[in-house]
Amino acid sequence: MPIATVNPASGETLKTYDALGAEEIGRRIATAAEAFATYRNTTFGDRAVLLGRAAELLEEDEKDIARVMTTEMGKPLAQARAEAAKCVKAMRWYAARAESLLADEHPSAVDVEDSGADRARVVYRPLGVVLAVMPWNFPLWQVIRFAAPALMAGNVGLLKHASNVPQTALYLEDLFRRASFPEGCFQTLLIGSGAVEGVLRDPRVAAATLTGSEPAGRSVASIAGDEIKKTVLELGGSDPFVVMPSADLDEAARTAVTARVQNNGQSCIAAKRFIVHESVYDDFAQRFAEGMRALRVGDPMDEETQVGPLSSEQGRTDLEALVEDAVQKGATVLCGGLRPEELGERGWYYAPTVLADVTDAMRIHHEEAFGPVATLYRVPDLDAAVRLANDTPFGLSSNVWTRDEAEVARFARDLEAGGVYVNGMTASHPAFPFGGVKRSGYGRELSGHGIHEFCNATTVWQRD
Repeated sequence: MPIATVNPASGETLKTYDALGAEEIGRRIATAAEAFATYRNTTFGDRAVLLGRAAELLEEDEKDIARVMTTEMGKPLAQARAEAAKCVKAMRWYAARAESLLADEHPSAVDVEDSGADRARVVYRPLGVVLAVMPWNFPLWQVIRFAAPALMAGNVGLLKHASNVPQTALYLEDLFRRASFPEGCFQTLLIGSGAVEGVLRDPRVAAATLTGSEPAGRSVASIAGDEIKKTVLELGGSDPFVVMPSADLDEAARTAVTARVQNNGQSCIAAKRFIVHESVYDDFAQRFAEGMRALRVGDPMDEETQVGPLSSEQGRTDLEALVEDAVQKGATVLCGGLRPEELGERGWYYAPTVLADVTDAMRIHHEEAFGPVATLYRVPDLDAAVRLANDTPFGLSSNVWTRDEAEVARFARDLEAGGVYVNGMTASHPAFPFGGVKRSGYGRELSGHGIHEFCNATTVWQRD
């Protein structure tokens, strides 16, 4: 795949970039290793000043970088601005809290004495150079949610971003440079996926984090495993959105629309499978389909647009194939199911779609639909809802709508997911750990859990 900005609203190639050669890649890894040797010894206060300055600069740049993101991957402009603002919030959150999150831990006096020590503590030390392999769908947020905690812990970063968002990738390197981070603390590598293995196998690279597809995760995990290097993986999702009889149907349906089409439906944590109790199924289905049908699809630079184009022509082709397979096998199209005719042939648009009567014989039941397509299921009771929610190889997050506390407890206990959001939609926040189980990956980002992922928990045992 060429490293290029291709506007998904028009299909026009705007900028192309040459990939870095082996010599330049090696030079940048060396620069990162040299930076880590000194940066690791800076104080939390020093790092907080630098990250705080980066947050200020990003806040100032919000409108401009939002337009870059929208141009490169097609998200509505208002959502791009919100993404930038979210990054600012996370940077400030870690700048303010990293020192306390990584404070030395002191075992109890009884345990210290029992170990034969006079004193003991656990200290958290950075690992070193961390390679981040990041996707295009949240081109700023996915990087910052890694970079903010990693840099505050004393690590340095190498970014291999998706090849269709090179301008955003270069902006991120420039952002940290302008914030006065030492040279080499954060560098963007404009490289293709074929060059990742060489970077990851370099002995100066200590660990890797990847957000992306399952095949990409398997590849990086395999290489890192061979090299015995730490990895964090956040992969695909097919999140359930369960609606029980006690739910507020109007609110649930409104939220369901947003939860499905956020980021043009191209989000791992977007709700994708809508599992509805039979007693409220018809009412919910009507409200949900009406809401999806009413969405305004169009130019993502238009402030009134709610759903823009898919990021690539191939992405739309893949989505169409899933819908066509489902329809051929008996699914009912409640709305959408086609390219919007009014937008013509320019751009990679697809109408918000709801499919009912979905069965496990259809590909879309098992595969992640990365676009504004929802699948709707009818279930007779709580047990059936839990079984169906878990009937997926993924386990990223989940959404549950009920006022019954016993049902909440059951879902919280039995749903196979990294998060359970009750009467609301999944949304990442700096204070809460984010990640999945099963084929959605392992490890956690954000919160204290995220900053600990790339630290060495070191036991210091001492006799006086």
